[in-house]
Amino acid sequence: MDENQAVQYLESLIGQTLRVHATDTRIFVGSFKCTDAARNVILANTYEYRHPTPSAIRDAAQNAAPRSSVDSPNLRVDMTSRFIGLVVVPGQHITRIELEEPPQQSRVRETIRAS
Repeated sequence: MDENQAVQYLESLIGQTLRVHATDTRIFVGSFKCTDAARNVILANTYEYRHPTPSAIRDAAQNAAPRSSVDSPNLRVDMTSRFIGLVVVPGQHITRIELEEPPQQSRVRETIRAS
């Protein structure tokens, strides 16, 4: 991809919802506003998601109903989230960026693949 194509692609993402994964395992989900030469990403209307802490997992395991089988129970512990609004995610800490598509678009894409 040449520089012009890369710029056009980035411009097509402006306003789209991105999921940005950071080196410390946090995930930021927000509306893409811009980036710069250092690969910093600015998101608006952003939510920050964090994996559960080890203590939250222990608490969930202790509160789980005992099972009759010898197998350990499957636990479901939700990620914590908070609204943080406008955020700059430093490029050096970004591990992955995903485009979050509205449900209608993903269904259309699956229909096209099935054809």
